[in-house]
Amino acid sequence: MARESGVLTALAMLVFAGSFVAPGLWAPQNMLNVGQQVAQIGIMAVGMTFVIITAQIDLSVGSIYALAAVVTGLLLTQGSPAWVACLGGLAVGFCAGLVNGLTTVYLHIPSFIVTLGTLSAFRGLTLLLTNGSPISLDANQANVQTFSLLGQGLLFSVVPMEFAFLILTFIFGYVLLAWTKYGFYVYAVGGSAEAARLCGINVARVRLTSFVILGTLSAFSGILGLSFLNYVQGVTGQGLELVVISAVIIGGTALFGGSGTMLGTLIGVALIGVLQNILVLSGLSSFWQILVVGVVVILAVALDSYLRRRRKMKGP
Repeated sequence: MARESGVLTALAMLVFAGSFVAPGLWAPQNMLNVGQQVAQIGIMAVGMTFVIITAQIDLSVGSIYALAAVVTGLLLTQGSPAWVACLGGLAVGFCAGLVNGLTTVYLHIPSFIVTLGTLSAFRGLTLLLTNGSPISLDANQANVQTFSLLGQGLLFSVVPMEFAFLILTFIFGYVLLAWTKYGFYVYAVGGSAEAARLCGINVARVRLTSFVILGTLSAFSGILGLSFLNYVQGVTGQGLELVVISAVIIGGTALFGGSGTMLGTLIGVALIGVLQNILVLSGLSSFWQILVVGVVVILAVALDSYLRRRRKMKGP
């Protein structure tokens, strides 16, 4: 809980300092906008938390995001009902996560290498499906109007639907990680795969499941992104993996597995969202956002490594 407290303190300090340089930061509507802006990243971060705690990594989430959005968009343009198109997109994410998991677990190839390859493979498939052309949804189609409510609708005429989906996803992730046997297995596998195996835990199944959860949530995010913009192209989602991994690491999840919480990930996502919002309200270039996020990631990993060394020095 020490890491979460530290990140929460940093978030509070950021909000306090930002109120002086970014007028309107505290406005309720702006806070809802921040929630909506980080919703897609946050949903993927929930899945990434499971993967990283098991001492794995997935670099292909941005490509899965785009591939699922493109498949959903193609189904909608062909007249499929909104629910069929969404199921098609989610199936793409499920299968992509399954490919990553099976290749990593059963071929014994490091997940970094596997997902670096599928990052390109899934992106190439996305470009092939679109032939390099963007997909624009016709807002006059009945199925598109229904579909658009997922990303553009308001819950109780106030709360953006994307933000509501983010909260529901975090609740799901929190319960699964903190209150179920599977969550206990996730921590055990990340702490020591060999010890977990000796205790009778199916390490391969736990890791495979974490990749499938992440792939499905990445697809869900892509579907929400398409619903919000009614537009997608083959290069959509490039670089999302950096921001997603950043949020999880900043939130206190150990890069080498074994520790982390869903609450920490939520705080990490909020910190990145508030930071980007402050930069936007301050009128700074979007290039600064990329630079600042990169620096924050380096600092977060450096802090994680420092704390791990201190724990080893102190011993049990």
